[in-house]
Amino acid sequence: MTENLLLRAVKRHRVRLGGGVALLCLHQATEAMVPVAIGVVIDRAVATSDTGALVASLAGLVALFTVLAMAWRFGSRLGFGAAEREAHLLRVEIAEKALDPRGQRTGLRDGELLSIASGDTEQAVQGVRAVGLAAAACTALLVSAVALLVIDPPLGAGVLVGVPLVLLALQRLAPLLTRRSDAQQAALAQTTALAVDLVTGLRVLRGIGAQHHAARRYADASEHTLTQTLRTANTKGLHLGLTTAVNGLLLAAITGVAGWLALRGEITVGELVAVVGLAQFIAEPVQTLGWCVQLFATARASSGRVVRVLQAPPAIRPGDAGVPVPAEQRVVLDGIGYGGLDQFGLRVEAGEMLGVVAYDARDAEALLDLLAGNVDRSAYRGTVLVDGVPAETLDPAAARGVVLVEQHHVTLFEGTLRENLGGADDAVLHAAVHAAAADDVLTGGLDQALTERGANLSGGQRQRVALARALAADPPVLVLHDPTTAVDAVTEALVADRLAETRQRAPRGTIVITSSPALLKAANRVAVLDGGRVVAEGTHDEMVAAEPRYREMVLR
Repeated sequence: MTENLLLRAVKRHRVRLGGGVALLCLHQATEAMVPVAIGVVIDRAVATSDTGALVASLAGLVALFTVLAMAWRFGSRLGFGAAEREAHLLRVEIAEKALDPRGQRTGLRDGELLSIASGDTEQAVQGVRAVGLAAAACTALLVSAVALLVIDPPLGAGVLVGVPLVLLALQRLAPLLTRRSDAQQAALAQTTALAVDLVTGLRVLRGIGAQHHAARRYADASEHTLTQTLRTANTKGLHLGLTTAVNGLLLAAITGVAGWLALRGEITVGELVAVVGLAQFIAEPVQTLGWCVQLFATARASSGRVVRVLQAPPAIRPGDAGVPVPAEQRVVLDGIGYGGLDQFGLRVEAGEMLGVVAYDARDAEALLDLLAGNVDRSAYRGTVLVDGVPAETLDPAAARGVVLVEQHHVTLFEGTLRENLGGADDAVLHAAVHAAAADDVLTGGLDQALTERGANLSGGQRQRVALARALAADPPVLVLHDPTTAVDAVTEALVADRLAETRQRAPRGTIVITSSPALLKAANRVAVLDGGRVVAEGTHDEMVAAEPRYREMVLR
């Protein structure tokens, strides 16, 4: 598939790439003709002292160098343009894959995906550049060999036979280069993923005093990446050194034979100059072809990682049904078996605020995954109904248009508060902010700037902005997971009252998975989850009175 990725890139940019290859080949052909032209000038103008021939020859050299320079300039521009456009398209494809509502089964962490989208895409498209460079180098060698054949057939035949043999020998290092490059990119991706994880959890690490341990982990990972990078560099250096050495030997052999032929009078002085110039020039395309071997090896390794993402199967296989007709029971889970859940059942009606207390956090996570539509139908037993329709038959956008899950871990982006709230009408946003008791965040207005991850807000403010964003979306069923763990008790009570009032007024269904007494007291009904099943239901006060474990967990 890695080869298919290169072929696809070549087809996608065939016009631009074709023009670039043609111009680069023209550049190399004209550059190969420079020593030949100088030899002709020596024999036809200098040796004969013909002023007219000298002027004409100089004019010809000017034209030759003009074509040479312009062909290189525009050929390189087209080649680089094709490569950069392909890198852009690959990054967009990876982003689309990562943002696919069906999810993806790459087994990669966010940092690894980031590394592939940024680093591996740049390396993968080097194969596109190598196509043009290799074609141009082959053209240079072919023109040089033909010129040498005209001057002296054995010399030309030697180049035509010797150079391919040299390249085949150097190609033996290509598989090793690919393996080393793959190991380097994998180590870099893992280090990037670790860095992203550490930066994301930096405040937590500082809070528990584990930042020094985390720093050591990152240093170890970085050292491993350094080791892999140096191994790759050593292999590339060996390949480049062998290429340079072979070039030197080839240059010495051609020059020696040409000198011997000139001493015997079999070639002229101009032809000797042309042969020596061609011998020096041949070193360049041979070096380029050696470099192309490295480019292809690196591109192959990175292409494999890119293909792994692009060909990853979706995490779920949803249906294509549209938004269902609203039902009295908006969400129903019956006989569910998934993770720690066993014969689990739950329902939420329009206008109802349902509190869920899970004694085991893993049960809460399993429930969230099911409600968010992140679990494929084959991975769980029982039924999940959204407005009376099996959830697996719905299009992801339709299902999430009914059920919106706001995770506990808040994600805010660099930009304005308005952009983070969803960009709805100002009146809607102000109402949502008020319902989330986040009025203190509005001191700078809706257009105030938020830094990356909302770092210029407190933890409680970030939670309330995320809650306001969810309320502004006004979903028929809103699922919240511990939305007030970072706010004080007074603000938490205010959030609970306003949340219940706002959602029941519409009316809208709300599920709050929490152990907050303020939120549970505001709920119409509380379901207690233990051992993967609902073991008790009732109001918060009823649960406090009847369930000692509930009372201990909620009122601690």
